[in-house]
Amino acid sequence: MEDTTTLDRLPVGRQAAVAGLSAPESQRRRLLELGFVPGGVVSAVQESPWGDPVAYAVCGAVIALRRADARQIAVYALS
Repeated sequence: MEDTTTLDRLPVGRQAAVAGLSAPESQRRRLLELGFVPGGVVSAVQESPWGDPVAYAVCGAVIALRRADARQIAVYALS
């Protein structure tokens, strides 16, 4: 498996696969319900003018996450 990083470091226009979540249980459940499941593909779509939040495409939807929340999602880059 590729080296992992966190979702907040994924550049706009790139895709990655979710490796795991390190969030507290209540937030973990919310992220899973939004589609951030291990093995799922996510891409960074757009960054706000101030750099936070960032919009991510996941499971056919676009979800805006604060960088602090995205930092709790481990991903590995897809080629």
